[in-house]
Amino acid sequence: MNRIFMLSPAYCGGKRSQLLLRPEASFALAQRLRRKPGAAVGELFSFMSGLYFRGKLSYSRTFEHPPAGVPGTLVITPSQGLMLPSEPICSDRLQEFAQVEIGSSVKRFREPLQQSARRLALQLHQDCEVVLLGSIATGKYIDILASIFGDRLRFPVEFAGRGDMSRGGLLLRCVTEQRELVYVSLSEGARHGNRPPKLLRVQ
Repeated sequence: MNRIFMLSPAYCGGKRSQLLLRPEASFALAQRLRRKPGAAVGELFSFMSGLYFRGKLSYSRTFEHPPAGVPGTLVITPSQGLMLPSEPICSDRLQEFAQVEIGSSVKRFREPLQQSARRLALQLHQDCEVVLLGSIATGKYIDILASIFGDRLRFPVEFAGRGDMSRGGLLLRCVTEQRELVYVSLSEGARHGNRPPKLLRVQ
């Protein structure tokens, strides 16, 4: 079974983004962001989102199984649709990301994502799963993707009821244990659920 992953975006309007964009910031990632070609989207989103995005990126790279010629991991961005995690951006693009609200009713977010997703759908056969690693409780991006991929769009059933930090910890633990989660389509799984027990501390 072929499988690719889509990672929900990091919030680009918070304090971590402001740290990166400070002209006087001297740490390596901020310096690379100011120079061409810039810094990788995956690295920047991991810095801004911390555990959650690091978990998503590590998990997807471990378990991706894409068809030939198709990326195994793609990142949803606020205004540029789907991008490779390795694709670099500079500070002006990150500033643009910070100004765009994430939501299916927001044109600057919706239209680039629709265009990217439709191009991707043409490259995929009907048996290829598209697994969203992100929130499934609201329709801010899942409604857009579901209208294009239908039942090929899936999500980890274990995500229901978990917060972002819990999801990140779960994903990193799965990588360590080489244990893949169970994926279901929107029609098969509950998008909301009771909060599961806390993850047991690793000894």
